[in-house]
Order: sequence, then C-alpha cells, then structure tokens
Amino acid sequence: MNRLVFGNLVHRPLRSLISALAIAIEVIMILSVTGIFLGKLEGSKQRQNGIGMDMIIRPPASSAISAFSSASSSIKIADIVAQIPHVAVAAPVNLKVDGLIEQIYGINFKSFNALQPFTFVSGTPFQGPNDVIIDDYAGAGKKVGDTIQLLDHPFRICGIVEHGKGARKFIPIETMGKLTGTEGKATVFYLRTEAPPRHQEEVRKAILAIDGMSDYKVSTAEELFSELTPARLPGFNTAIYVVVGISLVIGFLVIFQSMYTAVMERTREIGILKSMGASRSYIVSTVLREAALLAAAGIALGVAASLVLAVVLDARFPTLDFAINLPWVWKAVVIALVGALLGAMYPALKAASKDPIDALAYE
Repeated sequence: MNRLVFGNLVHRPLRSLISALAIAIEVIMILSVTGIFLGKLEGSKQRQNGIGMDMIIRPPASSAISAFSSASSSIKIADIVAQIPHVAVAAPVNLKVDGLIEQIYGINFKSFNALQPFTFVSGTPFQGPNDVIIDDYAGAGKKVGDTIQLLDHPFRICGIVEHGKGARKFIPIETMGKLTGTEGKATVFYLRTEAPPRHQEEVRKAILAIDGMSDYKVSTAEELFSELTPARLPGFNTAIYVVVGISLVIGFLVIFQSMYTAVMERTREIGILKSMGASRSYIVSTVLREAALLAAAGIALGVAASLVLAVVLDARFPTLDFAINLPWVWKAVVIALVGALLGAMYPALKAASKDPIDALAYE
C-alpha cells in the first residue's frame, strides 16, 4: 500500500508540491503569529525584569501592559511613596507607544537610574530636554550626536546603553509630558525596596493607606510578571485563535481539493482495486495516507522555514522579539495534520463508496 500511495503522489508532482507548500504556509502562519505575540510578551517580561524594581504602582484602571495605560497619576506620588519606610527608590515613568509597537519611557533619570544603573556604551545622561537615551539594539548604526524623530519631534542621541531596561528609548519625563499633553503625570511608579525585599507587604499596605490611593494596584514584580500571560490579557488568545482557525481552514480546503481531484482522476483505478477485493477501509486508508504524507512533508517544510525565519529576523531586526514557541510547534503540527485528514475524509469516503462496475466503465 505504501508503494501505491507514494506512486500516486509522484504521478502528479506539481499538485503534490502545491499541496505540501500550502500546508507549510499554514504552519508558518501559526508559528509566525505566535512567535511575534508570545515573543513580544516574553521580551517585555525580560526587559521589565532588568529595570531593577521589585514593586510597581499602577492607577486603578491600568493594564498589565503599562504602555497601553494612560498617564493619569501625579508625579508627586513618587515623592510621597519615597518617604515610606523600607522604600529605597520610587521612580515615576510616563510610558508612550510611538507608532505600532515602539515603547518610549519618559523618565526622571536620577530616580530611574537609581533602580539599577544604566550601563553606558557611549555618551552621557540627559544634557537637555530634547535628549534621548537609546539602547544598543535601537542604536545600531547610530552614534551619539545623531538626531532621531520620536513622537513627531527631533531628539539628539546623548547616550547609548546596554539593552534590557524596560524600553529601548528614554526621554526626560518633563519632555514626554509636554509632547503628549500629560505634564506632571506618570503612567506607573517603579519601586525598589530595601534588600532583601521582605517588607513588600508592609509597603503595599502603607501605599494603599495614602489618601486617594486606596484603589491603586500595588504589585510585586513576581505578581506583575504572572499577569503577563496570554490568558490574562484581553483579546490576546482570541487573536491567536483567529489566525489558527484561518490556517486550519486553508489546510482543510487545500487537501480537500487535492484529494477530491485525485479521487475523480483515479476512478477506474479504484474500480480495479475494488474488483480485486479491496475493502472500503483499504480505499479510505489509501487516500488518508496520501493526505498524511502530503501533510508530513508540508509540516516539515513549514517548521524548517519558520526556524530559518526566526534566525533571519533575529539577525536583521533584533528588536522584534520574534521567538518560536516550542509548545506551539507541536500544536501547529497537530492542527495541520488534523486539518489535512479532515479535508481528505470526504474524498476518501466517496472513493470507498464507488460501485466497482460503474468505476470500471468510467471514461
């Protein structure tokens, strides 16, 4: 049977190749979308972990992804919180997303740097209101003194630092406020408590006891990172499942069309097999094996292409945070295989139901 299956696929090489490529595209779609979404999420965790904070204060209606929250809290809160026992540093940050995904931090350099000092590759801290500090990824091909556009405003690069400090670009918090109409406001407050960080619950209670802050979200770094999961972010899983659903439909339709056409073309062959005693299950198994073989070739090609794509994107766009997620590799394999077998099921049953006399008389 295996020789028969392989021979059927080789007999129509172009159709087999197109079917396998369609399955490969299905796999690439799934792994690419999950690679971007989950890569961004994991990259955000890693960069926030490098800030040096162990607690964070957010306004009541804020999101776990702070960049999607508005700057609605007074910067003066940082001065009040800094007076609480066991709080070593309180740093206000005004976050803004420029374009689609580029996150910019408006910071008070002294307090933000006190959380965990920047490591300067070149240059200095802010020297003026229109200065920007960028990390070494964003600074590829640039040098101190160059001018870049952020928030439709020109900024002079005053320093280039090692990556891993929350964002890739930092401007003075006063300048951020003027450019975005949020003067004197902050999106979040990063805290570093006294080491070892064993007084966090006391600090939390003290913050919530401050007049007007009883509804604020006060979290430890561990609690914040536990919120940065697909299940906890509205619409995240929905977007992934929509793409997966579209991919499944693509795989189903391609295999359905390929196998249905193959069955129609091999009507006489099927009649000969049935006249020789081939059972319904044998015919169904033959068609399903062809579909499975096409799916296997497409899956292998799709996974390999996705891994190559990840390497290329990481080298060409290191700030993209594209990463192939291993659990989703297995999910993509199962989805593509199931879609292919479902697409081949009707053609297989149709082939098995053919009357041998009618099939032999087919022209």
